[in-house]
Amino acid sequence: MKVAVVGATGLVGSRMLEVLQERAFPVDELLPVASERSIGREISFRGAPHRVISAEEAVEHKPDLALFSAGGSVSAVLAPKFAAAGCYVVDNSSYWRMDPTKKLVVPEINGDVLSAGDRIIANPNCSTIQMLIAVAPLHREFNIRRIVVSTYQSITGTGYKAVQQMEAERRGDAPGTYTMAYPYRIDRNVLPHIDSFLPDGYTKEELKMVNETHKILDPAIKVSATTVRVPATGGHSESVNLEFEKPFTVERVREILSAAPGVTLLDDPANNVYPMPILSEGRDDVFVGRIRRDDTLPSGLNLWCVSDNLRKGAATNAVQIAELLLKKGFLGSE
Repeated sequence: MKVAVVGATGLVGSRMLEVLQERAFPVDELLPVASERSIGREISFRGAPHRVISAEEAVEHKPDLALFSAGGSVSAVLAPKFAAAGCYVVDNSSYWRMDPTKKLVVPEINGDVLSAGDRIIANPNCSTIQMLIAVAPLHREFNIRRIVVSTYQSITGTGYKAVQQMEAERRGDAPGTYTMAYPYRIDRNVLPHIDSFLPDGYTKEELKMVNETHKILDPAIKVSATTVRVPATGGHSESVNLEFEKPFTVERVREILSAAPGVTLLDDPANNVYPMPILSEGRDDVFVGRIRRDDTLPSGLNLWCVSDNLRKGAATNAVQIAELLLKKGFLGSE
C-alpha cells in the first residue's frame, strides 16, 4: 500500500502521520508531500527517515491513497491528478465539501454512503465533525428541528503562524517582529471572526457548519452558528442548543451519548467534571457534558462538547475514512 500525505509538514499533516502510526494503518511505502520550500527535508515515520517530495513525483509513484491537508487551492488542482492516477483522495480542505458529486463523510454517521467510485472524498470542517458526533445519535431518536451553536475554537485551527503569534504575544515581543495570523492580538483576547465575512454578516466558517450539517445529517435541520477564536490550544469547544421534535428525558440523552461511538461522556458538574480542551488534546473522542434541559422550549436541550480539532476534527477522521475504504474492499483491491 502506497500512501501519500500531502501537506505532511503542516500541523494537520503531522497529525495524519501520527494517526497512521498509532492505528497501524497498512503503509508499505510513505510518500510525504509538501510545498517547494520543504522538498528534500526529512520527516520520521515509524522510526525511519522519509524524504519530502513534490506532488508531481508522488503522482508518478501512483499511490493507492492520498491524505490531503494543503489548502483548498492546492486540492482543487492536485486532487484530480491523484485521482486520475488511480488513487483514493481524502481531502481535508473545504474545496470539495459542497460539491454534489463528492461525498462528505464522518464514518460514525454516514460511512455507508461511500462507494468504490468515490475517488475524491471530502473531510468535513472540524467544528462540524465534533458537533455532529455529539448530536447525530440524539437526532436519530428525537429528531432535531433546530441547532444554535457557539464555538470556542483553538488557535491551532489556523496553523503554525497562529501558534507563533500567540507565543510571541505572551513573551511580550515587540509588534512588527512576528507575523500576525489574525487582524488583532489573540492572547488575552477573543475574536468573533473565523474565515471571511459574507454580505449577510455571517462568516464562511459559520456557513460551513450550516451547509455541512445539511449534507451529512439532515437538510431539514435549521442551524444558526457563531464561530469564535479563543487563545487556547488542545481543542475546540462548542455550546450547543437543540430543539427536538419529540419529547425526551435528560437521563435518556445521557444513555444515548454513553453508548454513542466516538463520544466520551464527562457530565458530573457537582464534582467539577465537564469537558475542557486540555482534556481532549491528543485524544480522538468528542467529550460531551453540561447536559441540561432548556426550559424556554417545549423540547430544548443544552450541551457542551470538546474535541481535539487536529485529530478527530481533521487527521483522525481522514484516516478513519481510509480505514472504511479498506474495510469495504475498495482500497488496495486493484
